[in-house]
Amino acid sequence: MSRFRKLSHTIWHCQYHILWTPKYRLRILTGQVAEEVGKCIRAFSEQKGCEVVEL
Repeated sequence: MSRFRKLSHTIWHCQYHILWTPKYRLRILTGQVAEEVGKCIRAFSEQKGCEVVEL
């Protein structure tokens, strides 16, 4: 897949960096909770037509 997306009259590259940091930077999403959150994020991104590069 190309970095750029295009239509007949436009070319664009849209990229967002979302960072979630809990207080004191403790790893609170571990085990089954982390897996479930990852599944939810991927499901929502598929619904919106987004691509998750790294999670």
